[in-house]
Amino acid sequence: MTTTTEATEHAPEEPARLNWYKHAPEVYKAMVALEIAAKKGLDPVLTELVKTRASQVNGCAFCLDMHTKDALAAGESVERLVQLSAWRESRHFYTEKELAALALTESVTVLTDGFVPDEVYATAAKHFEEAELAQLIAVITTINAWNRFGVTCRLVPGHYTPGMLGH
Repeated sequence: MTTTTEATEHAPEEPARLNWYKHAPEVYKAMVALEIAAKKGLDPVLTELVKTRASQVNGCAFCLDMHTKDALAAGESVERLVQLSAWRESRHFYTEKELAALALTESVTVLTDGFVPDEVYATAAKHFEEAELAQLIAVITTINAWNRFGVTCRLVPGHYTPGMLGH
């Protein structure tokens, strides 16, 4: 069997619609401060799993690029990241605590279903102490805000390297 390496021409990269952070620097600074405060005391791998899952649900390519790279840098495995969009079918890759966080992430992210179900909240509360649960909810809320900036402004993925933003 012979193999050849052929150059594949990719679609052209589209520029962002708006570099919102340049036009609203005080909002950006406030978001960074919220980001830093929200993740304080949480396991970095869990935090990146949550951010990646919310970004998958919201379809934010920029945040997916960032948080999968940050997850890998924090020690996450490629296998678990690949399985993340189907976590309910691949539960054995995750701890019970991570599963509770992922369920809460989806419930908080998809509020069009009306509310965060009591069962989802109770499961999360069983695995996280109150202060840690409050931080987790803050991380989920913050990544959803970042996703909305990213999707609306069509921020361009592919150029992020772990730690480059310093938060």
